Amino acid sequence: MPVYIWEGRTRQGTIKKGVMEATTDQVVMTHLRAQMILPLKVKPRPKDVMEYFPWLQPGPSIRDLVVFTRQFATMIDAGLPLVQCLEILSEQQPNKKFQEALRATKADVEQGSTFADSLRKHPKVFDELYVNLVQAGEIGGILDTILNRLAVHLEKADSLRRKVKGAMVYPVTVLVVAIGVLVLLLVKVIPVFEKMFSDFGGVLPGPTQMVVDISNFMQAYIGIFLVLAAVAIVSFGQARARFPKFRYHTDAAFLKAPVFGALLRKVAVARFSRTLGTMISSGVPILDALDIVARTAGNKVIERGLYNVRSAISEGKTMSEPLGEIGVFPGMVVQMINVGEQTGALDQMLSKIADFYDEEVDAAVDGLTALLEPLMMVFLGGSIGSILIAMYLPIFKIAENIK
Repeated sequence: MPVYIWEGRTRQGTIKKGVMEATTDQVVMTHLRAQMILPLKVKPRPKDVMEYFPWLQPGPSIRDLVVFTRQFATMIDAGLPLVQCLEILSEQQPNKKFQEALRATKADVEQGSTFADSLRKHPKVFDELYVNLVQAGEIGGILDTILNRLAVHLEKADSLRRKVKGAMVYPVTVLVVAIGVLVLLLVKVIPVFEKMFSDFGGVLPGPTQMVVDISNFMQAYIGIFLVLAAVAIVSFGQARARFPKFRYHTDAAFLKAPVFGALLRKVAVARFSRTLGTMISSGVPILDALDIVARTAGNKVIERGLYNVRSAISEGKTMSEPLGEIGVFPGMVVQMINVGEQTGALDQMLSKIADFYDEEVDAAVDGLTALLEPLMMVFLGGSIGSILIAMYLPIFKIAENIK
């Protein structure tokens, strides 16, 4: 819907300015006159440069969603109408895509749609977890409570995601820097030494000759090597996106990886427990909650296992037994869930499991960083040191000949 910038004079003679979304400028003038404002100027708002390239505009971050959810909960709790809350928050939203989604949601609500159904039309902004919790809040008449609970869930999920990213970014960064330094030495520095040694003549020592051969290979095929590496990375990502079986097997391999596998399993347990606990405590039926948790698991092995758990529950079985068959959830977690089912406090038990595994993820990230840091330093120092020693061997030989 077009957005217009307007300027008008109130009955007291003061000049007011604002922005209004409407189908035509005549509609804007009608609204202004209804508010006892004499329209002086109404014109379409000029487009921002980024609006011409919508695919380049970033979507809302988790932080944007958390701030919106908390502000929305506060307004609902204060008794403001839903449409007014959406109007105020959309005007304050700096992210263009988020602002457009909120305006469209406001328009749908004004036309009679429920808040949850309006949010469901924007899956890139509001995921299924968000929409279903809002729906449960609307049905139960506790939308403000659900929104506050949802904001806490989003904050903890974002914190967990940042921890995992922090654990992955450091070793990858060091590894990329190490490889870049090695390639630079082999392509730019070693040829200078090679020319100097060829001017002196003689046979190069074995280690030196090997480094020179590697340098010649890199100079000849570095372009092809980079292209093949890029093609391999893109092909791997496309294969995971298009072939479910390939993604299932690679996800299984990730969970069994020697260094990162344990961390990924702990993250999976924490995410499952937090999400399922939040949904159950908010009144979402267990089968619907498991369906959503499975689809947002992010790992095909866990997703398939959770669907099996859902099928078992629909047949009248408990959750704990099929959950243990997935091979990802430790026995302690399965036993705690079993106790929660028997005592009728499953949501509280899941919350305790999530808190425990959040701390476990912290410890795993710290341990992983402490383990990888010296390994990366040894790899970088050992590689560069070996090249330098290989380059100095002929110099030592020349010095002996001179003596």
